[in-house]
Amino acid sequence: MSGQPLGRAGDGGAWLPAFADAHVHLGLADPVAVRRGGIAVVHDLGWVPDVARTWPGRPDFPEVAFAGAFLTAPGGYPSDRSWAPPGSVAEVATPDDAVAAVDRQVAAGASFLKVTLHADAGPVLDDVTLTALVGHAHARGRDVVAHVEGRGMAARAVEAGVDRLAHAPFSERLPDDLLAAMARPRAVEHDPARGRERSHCRDEPDNDSNPVFGGAGGRTAGRSRTTWVSMLDIHGWGSPTAEQDVAIDNMRRFVALGGTVVYGTDLGNGPIPHGVDERELRALAAAGLDAPALLGALTREAAHPRAADGVDDLDDHVERPRRASLATWIPGDPPDPDDLDAVCAWLARAVVVDDPARAQRAPATPEDRP
Repeated sequence: MSGQPLGRAGDGGAWLPAFADAHVHLGLADPVAVRRGGIAVVHDLGWVPDVARTWPGRPDFPEVAFAGAFLTAPGGYPSDRSWAPPGSVAEVATPDDAVAAVDRQVAAGASFLKVTLHADAGPVLDDVTLTALVGHAHARGRDVVAHVEGRGMAARAVEAGVDRLAHAPFSERLPDDLLAAMARPRAVEHDPARGRERSHCRDEPDNDSNPVFGGAGGRTAGRSRTTWVSMLDIHGWGSPTAEQDVAIDNMRRFVALGGTVVYGTDLGNGPIPHGVDERELRALAAAGLDAPALLGALTREAAHPRAADGVDDLDDHVERPRRASLATWIPGDPPDPDDLDAVCAWLARAVVVDDPARAQRAPATPEDRP
């Protein structure tokens, strides 16, 4: 295999950056079991803000970044769901409502915002309100993640400037021109005030070589205009479904165009493993991710999204999310990167390590670089 595996001879394994699950509902899961299962960082995509703000910093939990409440149209998804407790949904009817809802989530410590566009389950935000929500979130230094379900919802999210789709679209086969627009690299401009290049969408390029599986990261290099959270195993939990077939087809074409995919499972919804989901990895491999790209999907979110540099608008009593200080240990030598079944099984054996001395032996994540 190309590249040198991490870990000194005799270690019997490899050190890697922290693994992250970018789509979790921690209020419906066991956070301690998630960490024990190899996931060091989670992005919670919808819960009661006053509950979610208590999760970051818990020593027995993964490191947590959260969105706060689901932002939706009056009567929209998931306001009618039994699993969504009071306070977990904020209904938004007008652009002014959208601005106020964003401000409330930011005040609670949200690192990003979550909007739902589920046209098959009820009303969705109109274009003016959605654009106001996204624009104000960006002004507050936060990205916007969108749940898109129903024909045309993915296109609406992109047109409004949404930064991330909460799952690979599965309601329809997306046209190639829309996929190309999502996969286009994020624009980067020079910021004189900070003396460095910055992305319009607050992400930095990722072009490091992969120390375990070799290469320059391939499709994991850089960021596309719209990132996708994978969330493929949710369709059938190991049994093929028509929705998963559509999602994998969309993702395969998105990845081929250079689109950025990060690992996420919708943990808390159905029989998703508490930890690294080997079925999710296998589905990602079926969608065209090679070994370096699989590792990139697991690790590129290892540092929490935070407010943009120079933006300090959180309440004084809200602690900013901490940079991930954890690392991943996987026993056993890395397999042949061309054997994707073996790669998926090996990655699923991950263990979270919180010994700072050991964590320093893991490679730096992109956000750790100067």
